[in-house]
Amino acid sequence: MPAKSKIFFTLSVWIVLTILAAPSIRLAAAATAPDTAKLSPEAAAFASRTLAFIDRMNGIYFDAAARLNGDDNQLEQSELDKEFGHWDTQVARGPVIEKAGRTITVIKKPTFQADTLWSRYLVLAAHPKSPLVGTMQASFVVEFHKDGNSMVAGMIDVMPAATSDEDLAEIKSAVEVVYQAHGVDGAKYRQRSCVASAEELNVEHRRKAACVGGNFFGRNPMAVTEENFEFMTEIYQTFVESFLAIVEKRRNDAYTEADLALQDEMRRGWLEDRMFADPNTTQFAPWEAWSLYSLPPVVKF
Repeated sequence: MPAKSKIFFTLSVWIVLTILAAPSIRLAAAATAPDTAKLSPEAAAFASRTLAFIDRMNGIYFDAAARLNGDDNQLEQSELDKEFGHWDTQVARGPVIEKAGRTITVIKKPTFQADTLWSRYLVLAAHPKSPLVGTMQASFVVEFHKDGNSMVAGMIDVMPAATSDEDLAEIKSAVEVVYQAHGVDGAKYRQRSCVASAEELNVEHRRKAACVGGNFFGRNPMAVTEENFEFMTEIYQTFVESFLAIVEKRRNDAYTEADLALQDEMRRGWLEDRMFADPNTTQFAPWEAWSLYSLPPVVKF
């Protein structure tokens, strides 16, 4: 067996064994305290708005999964409390959105992040069954730091499989409307989504995004201001709703074995990114959390 095949075989066995060994999933919503006592009144107001936005996106996302998957929609819930953070994870599974993962993270002990007084990190990772759509990654984070600084950031993009240029253009166009409405250079953030920065590691394993959304992490991130908060929440919701509209549009379209092969290749690449390149999954989040909310439902080697 070639060396690379041995590596992937070992990884696949590891993933299966660890998932089987995971604790049972509880069907209960996580209750996380607002924990805003150390914040200024202005920051506490933004924290409250962040929680409300996360709640709204949670409803949009899982309502769509329930509608598209119908009676076959199944939910899993898990809470994980570790030294470095708290992860509230929920996953929907079904015949249209094969796996819709979501986690809400509270940073307790930063690794690569700044020291925080308050944080929420929302990640949505959707894996539709149809290879005509691709995988969605949508993250949104708000942090207030001990040094007085703050950050509102995220990453929104599609990992395409047999995804048509028409559908990608539809998502890009919807997002571009938000960029222009807020006077933000979309090309700058789309490039960040597709081109590795000098600080990134193991770039040979980096995700292969469609460059239709944007990456708002990196040096000099946006501070939490009224304009930046409005921009980030609007562009995030617009992107997620645009992606879900493509899932619905393509749900009954026929596809080929060649299309499935493209999906298999994309999902393998997404696994590599999670295991070797992404700073959140390689340096902070435990596998019990990110394997549940982020990994594809099936990865073929």
